[in-house]
Amino acid sequence: MSVLLFIVLFTALGGVLSVLAAALFLLLPEPQQKLVLPHGISFAIGALLTGAFCGLIPHAFEEVQPQQLSTLSATILAGILGFFVLEKLLVWRHCHSNACEAHGEDSHDDHHHGHNHSHGSGHRPAGMFIILGDGIHNFVDGVLIGAAFLTDVQLGIVTSLAVAAHEIPQEVGDFAILLHSGYRRGEALFYNVLASLTTVIGGVLAYFSLGDLHHVLPYFLTLAASSFIYIAVADLIPSLHQKTDMKTSLQQIGFILAGVVLILVMQGIAHRFEGAA
Repeated sequence: MSVLLFIVLFTALGGVLSVLAAALFLLLPEPQQKLVLPHGISFAIGALLTGAFCGLIPHAFEEVQPQQLSTLSATILAGILGFFVLEKLLVWRHCHSNACEAHGEDSHDDHHHGHNHSHGSGHRPAGMFIILGDGIHNFVDGVLIGAAFLTDVQLGIVTSLAVAAHEIPQEVGDFAILLHSGYRRGEALFYNVLASLTTVIGGVLAYFSLGDLHHVLPYFLTLAASSFIYIAVADLIPSLHQKTDMKTSLQQIGFILAGVVLILVMQGIAHRFEGAA
């Protein structure tokens, strides 16, 4: 199977399946949503960190000369700081007033109550912002997945899985905000699927633009790693600290480890598959 076909297949399947999983999640009764979502977040943390530290970073370091390792390390640091600044700018741009539709209390409630507000008056601005932001985010994910496949098929598969793991909880939130913004379920699903297809565009663009630029691929891999690390550490882990009882903490650790194990197992399977191909 050609690398381009791998890229198209995994970017398309990952994006669409993430949206469908989010849509199915919102069909669950509210008590089950509250039970399942934290486990999904914990699982995503394990998958993202393992994909970064056991997949992307080692492969990036293997692709360069020893004297370039410090530059790659600086790229990881710059990426994490860059994502922090970018998130700050986005939050400031859309939350400069006291009431913030995309990040404030309404957004928090939307994770569990968005389906109760699907008959609002018109499409509110937060909905369009979510669609646009999701499309851009998915495009970048596609570029990073494409860069990973160009480096190594095994790495591309693992990167795709890690992206999908964190996309599902994000798509749940996006879907809920669209419903709260006045979109019908069918419209919200359509626009989420449409935004997810930008992952394919990013992957194909990476294939044609980076295919002959192998010297820059390690830097794309480290940027992908910094993205995974930032999402896990800055966005996901803080939400786990809201509950500190022993039972919940053990469940969080268990699902984080499940994410770690899945990525490590898939690395082994992908490695054998690639060796047999």
